[in-house]
Amino acid sequence: MKNIIIILVTANCCNSAFAQDFLSQQRKFAGVRTALSEKEQMIADNLQKHGLSVDAVNILITIYKAEKQLEIYAKKKNENVYIRIAIYNICALSGKLGPKRKQGDRQVPEGFYHIDRFNPASNFYLSLGINYPNPSDKIKSAVQHPGGDIFIHGSCATIGCLPMTDDKIKEIYLYAVYARNNGQKNISVYLFPFRMTDINFDGYKNQHAKNQELIDFWTNLKIGYNEFVSEHKALNVAVDTKGNYLFK
Repeated sequence: MKNIIIILVTANCCNSAFAQDFLSQQRKFAGVRTALSEKEQMIADNLQKHGLSVDAVNILITIYKAEKQLEIYAKKKNENVYIRIAIYNICALSGKLGPKRKQGDRQVPEGFYHIDRFNPASNFYLSLGINYPNPSDKIKSAVQHPGGDIFIHGSCATIGCLPMTDDKIKEIYLYAVYARNNGQKNISVYLFPFRMTDINFDGYKNQHAKNQELIDFWTNLKIGYNEFVSEHKALNVAVDTKGNYLFK
């Protein structure tokens, strides 16, 4: 979304000393201070309920477009298995099921991403940038301008982004800030068209039977979906020369 005021901290450029002071840097912004005053205790209580704490938590985000849901998974930073700690309703979605392939198509991406920007001064209250287009998108888009600026943000208006309302983005943003402050450089975001159970997948394949390209793309996503829901561990994702995802 082009009209977001960008005051960003990229997720991968920071050294370890800065990472430990990330929360202090974020506190300089009024929106973050408000989020902390309203949500800090609630988040701490929720983490404690799951055997976690703000000073040792890592997170992972899954998103399901058809169900309009965003889930946060968390773990201790020295462990491997994530547990689901929160589910949020996505306030609005533009476009339809299927990946984003060009600028202006109003589509929400589908695939395997990570948070690459924290924007504490967004026009949409607070926002977290997703690294669209990723290497797969750049190959499969086959256009000069695949688009960009895809955010999880506040408000309830969108063209291709994921609005969570101002109230809920405070929580989601703070979970991500705590994880980054604990040294987590790669906060994964897995963006699925729907909950890719076998029954759901068969139903959507029937609906889109004439679009073999889309079915092939979803079949590739389902490999990663199956692995994550089975093991609840972060996926080791690569991309082949055709833009297909590989799961090591």
